[in-house]
Amino acid sequence: MKVVVVSGPTASGKTDLAVELALRFGGEVVNFDSLLFYREINIGTAKPSLEEQRSVPHHLINVRSITEPMNAAEFSRTALPVIEEILSRRVPVFLVGGSGFYLQALLKGMYDSPTTPEDLSRRSDELYRSSGITPFLQLLREHDLISYQRYHENDHYRIRRAVEHWWTTGHPLSAAREKMDQNNKELQRPTIHDWDLLHVHLDVPKEEHRLIIEQRTDRMLEKGLIMEVKELLASGFTGQEKPLQSIGYKEALEYINGQYDTLAGCRERINISTRQLAKSQRTWFNRNQLKNTFHPLEARAELFLQVEKFLSGTKGQE
Repeated sequence: MKVVVVSGPTASGKTDLAVELALRFGGEVVNFDSLLFYREINIGTAKPSLEEQRSVPHHLINVRSITEPMNAAEFSRTALPVIEEILSRRVPVFLVGGSGFYLQALLKGMYDSPTTPEDLSRRSDELYRSSGITPFLQLLREHDLISYQRYHENDHYRIRRAVEHWWTTGHPLSAAREKMDQNNKELQRPTIHDWDLLHVHLDVPKEEHRLIIEQRTDRMLEKGLIMEVKELLASGFTGQEKPLQSIGYKEALEYINGQYDTLAGCRERINISTRQLAKSQRTWFNRNQLKNTFHPLEARAELFLQVEKFLSGTKGQE
């Protein structure tokens, strides 16, 4: 029952490492990066290439349309039987991605949050259409400061969901999350499942990462990110789909709509937003003490040795 988590901020080399690990140790990759679920978006998500996907089995990539966003609870329900089936064949699972909330939902379970009543859902949609995310941020700041500080300003879905939770229950979403966290601490284990777990986390110094992010943005634009978005709009998508509000796609839409004078302005905005996302991902994963952090290039040999020892031994992280 060996599961290796490969996490890290955006543009830290998770995909390349996961493929290499799975090839060397005969494993299969299960994705927990929330943008890789969607069939229609490829360039701006840094999705594994077709060659990489053919070289080792990949799961939970291209399983949804951008018109059907998958939340963390759905991901957990979908991923669990996939992982259990792989483990039943005595094949190691490499659980790979940067969406910490989705990983937490899978490993630790979800906190209690009721479905938003239909009238409040309509209220949320109408407010978002008329005023954007700003009033939701103001409401969070007033009624759930912890969630306000937790979520990146571009994470419109979770910001809205936190406000809807407060409207529905009269209590901050952060309180429900804290209750779940306290319950999980009592388990003294990295997961509620009967898995032997090793968590390897990739990170690079900020200045080095800055250059990597800029290079990746350049590659995405050179490969045709703007054209990818134009083709999506031409095929009938509105641009308001949740995945199209993610970093890269949001700025491409703004460029198409004339909000930047030059492509260089769009490029710089993508770089800034990506650095902000990487910072929030670091903050998220830094809260997890049950992980082993490696430089993806300089400590690669040490990382592979640790994974090899884990897979050949009997103990993971307790």
